[in-house]
Amino acid sequence: MKNIVVVGAGKIGGTIANLLANTGDYSVTVVDRSQAQLDGLDVSANVTTKCIEIDEAGALEGVLAGKFAVLSAAPFHLTTRIAEAAAKSGVHYLDLTEDVASTRIVRQLSATAKTAFIPQCGLAPGFISIVANDLAKRFDSLESVRMRVGALPQYPSNALNYNLTWSTDGVINEYCEPCEAIVDGELIEVPALEEREEFSLDGVTYEAFNTSGGLGTLCESLLGKVRTLNYRTIRYPGHAAIMKALLNDLGLRDRRDVLKDILENALPSTLQDVVVIFVTVSGRKKGRLLQETYANKVYSNHIGAQLYSGIQITTASAICAVLDMLAKGELPQQGFIRQEDIALDTFLANRFGKAYAQSESAGRLVA
Repeated sequence: MKNIVVVGAGKIGGTIANLLANTGDYSVTVVDRSQAQLDGLDVSANVTTKCIEIDEAGALEGVLAGKFAVLSAAPFHLTTRIAEAAAKSGVHYLDLTEDVASTRIVRQLSATAKTAFIPQCGLAPGFISIVANDLAKRFDSLESVRMRVGALPQYPSNALNYNLTWSTDGVINEYCEPCEAIVDGELIEVPALEEREEFSLDGVTYEAFNTSGGLGTLCESLLGKVRTLNYRTIRYPGHAAIMKALLNDLGLRDRRDVLKDILENALPSTLQDVVVIFVTVSGRKKGRLLQETYANKVYSNHIGAQLYSGIQITTASAICAVLDMLAKGELPQQGFIRQEDIALDTFLANRFGKAYAQSESAGRLVA
């Protein structure tokens, strides 16, 4: 049995803990700075909880001693602290962060670590890069890689057409920070919330726009190999315009705590959501210009007796699948591991990766 520490007692952290503990192959301890947050967890009886102040010197290292791995489901600003503790404690490290700056520090730490450091193991970044790289490898040469992902309420009922299904800090961060892209073969930064587009999938109209962090390390991996590479978040039409007004016209990008308070007190959370995944790659095979597309929708569902949202299922299943592959020796045991280093077939064959099974109806696109 592998001893695992999950940092962060939010919805995703609790889901990760349950998925791992229910296999009987993992002993799980959930760590958080808030006892109230830990007390509110809906987790299996065999999951241990521990309240510590993560920023306190040596506190997290004490919990990590002798463990196999630590999984960060904490806010992005704690990423580097947890990674540093993992390096000092000699345990494997996995996270869900979309924050580009934090991932750069994780990579630096991995250079001298004796264990594996695998950041960005969620949906986007994460699974989306595994899919995009798998499609890209099917071509002799690449023209474009376009990645689109969104976690949306099934029944939108407000002007933003949105419910809180993910970390509020994470959403605000990806709406504010610069976004990497490859344009005409050059790596550049583009502004968040811009380059809006519309498309229809299975009869539903969506908008998509630039957000930060979703590409993970794929820009670096495909630089010099592709003319166009970009990532955009999917929402229902109208969302981007209102968020731009809040962030730019009302100046809330410089008062993120205020925006967080507004969103968390005005937008209810929901378990009735749908995760939309849409990746299109074009390039040449034997001289012909061709295109391949991956399209999928993952809905909220029951795992055992408990109902989980689509974003809980996709995010938690992704990091659990990567951990499972690491534990089975299917991934390198040391150094920095990119999501695109993971084979799609191996991921989908994993007991956790099967959560991404495509429905037969997925993928009817109208441009």
